Amino acid sequence: MVDTILTVAVAIILLSIGLTMIRFVKGKTSVDRVIAFDVMSIASIALIGILAYVTQRIIYLDVAIVYGLLGFLAVIIIAKYLEKSL
Repeated sequence: MVDTILTVAVAIILLSIGLTMIRFVKGKTSVDRVIAFDVMSIASIALIGILAYVTQRIIYLDVAIVYGLLGFLAVIIIAKYLEKSL
């Protein structure tokens, strides 16, 4: 049962990454691309969390936390740059 749920979750996450990749490439404004980058970062963190559960390696959760922090900082820095206050 858990394997089925994880498989469906991975499929949904990969679908969301694919759709946001399209938005990232075809985004009309920089804001569209920044939001797409943020969504892909969050989906990647979810994939890392599932990978940590499947492989039973807790260290992957540390990687996900660091990746989340760096992704958050990147979005803040890009937003400040786009606002021209950096």
